[in-house]
Amino acid sequence: MALTTTLLSSAYVRGRCCRHKVLHPLLGPLLSDSVSKSYSSYRRPGSQPEKKVSWQDIDFSFKKGFDVLKTQLSMLKKETKDYLVGPGGHQLDQYLLEQTKVLWEFRSQEDLNKWVVSSDVEIGGKSEVFLQLGRNNQAALLYGTLNTEVPRDGETQYSGYCSMRAKPPMGSFFRKKYYDWSNFNSLYLRVRGDGRPWMVNIYTDPYFSHQKDDLYNYFMFTRGGPYWEEIKIPFSKFFLSSRGRIQDNQHPIWLDKVSTLGFTIGDKVDGPFQLEIDFIGLLNDRAHTEEFAYEMYEKNPKI
Repeated sequence: MALTTTLLSSAYVRGRCCRHKVLHPLLGPLLSDSVSKSYSSYRRPGSQPEKKVSWQDIDFSFKKGFDVLKTQLSMLKKETKDYLVGPGGHQLDQYLLEQTKVLWEFRSQEDLNKWVVSSDVEIGGKSEVFLQLGRNNQAALLYGTLNTEVPRDGETQYSGYCSMRAKPPMGSFFRKKYYDWSNFNSLYLRVRGDGRPWMVNIYTDPYFSHQKDDLYNYFMFTRGGPYWEEIKIPFSKFFLSSRGRIQDNQHPIWLDKVSTLGFTIGDKVDGPFQLEIDFIGLLNDRAHTEEFAYEMYEKNPKI
């Protein structure tokens, strides 16, 4: 009898967890954060287990759920309209003939909220990074202090990096979306740096890839000084890397499945840094015909 009760209890717990994983994306807005906590198995060392039944902490909020549903339906309506009209709501001929396009510009706090910053603090480092609007609200100012001191945890082998990354686009009902840059061949930026090198990162999600950590990189060298500079980076110059290592078998970038864009500084030089970004856009330079700037190698060449 005891064995039967144990099996039924374990089956109930497994079934409840499975149902939670399936229903949480749909019912998440209706429930408070206590639901996620009730399903968490973590407990601080030395603390007593909760005697309260988990379902007693559930707090339904129908108003919040309806508000989220209304927002998602409006997003779905806009996506449907854009799809029927053309990419991005533009006419098809206008989209095909488009040679320049501004992706991000920084004129308000709302523009900054589309980006997130991070540093080696996440792994125990001491670097600092901040993002704010520049002078007269005409640019984004990314600044901070790089510190290459390695945390004394016995595991971390390197430290000293800061990054700025755009939030991935999201569709209605929290669907994952991508940018389609296949109509362009260059990234176009207007920046003002302090002379330090930055790595421009493009994250993609190719159709046939099993590497989650694959990203495309390009080293951007700012000249410093009081003047702005316009930088054109052909997509053919980006090289593929995975887990911080350059791949042996490189291939051109997947421009139709771009998930996000980011900037990283990690030149192993302690001290302050800053980078101002006016806008980030795309350019279709018809004079540039290069498809890939690096040599291609076969992993198993036939002799």
